Amino acid sequence: MNTKELINEAISLPVEERVIIVDLLLRSLNQPKTEIDKKWAEVAKRRLAEIRSGKVKVIAGEEVFDEIYKRFNK
Repeated sequence: MNTKELINEAISLPVEERVIIVDLLLRSLNQPKTEIDKKWAEVAKRRLAEIRSGKVKVIAGEEVFDEIYKRFNK
């Protein structure tokens, strides 16, 4: 099977299966750094716990970017 045939076959798959293929291909290009991934997972879990507990206030991304835009366009 050549590349074009492979791509055509992949495109014909259901969306869920295409997502899996894309994810696996991207992971093959960007090999995870296990130690770094573990640290990011720890940070993400801590931040999620802070949000769920109410310790930190969540601000919508749009609001953040509006504020940045206002500050730099004075």
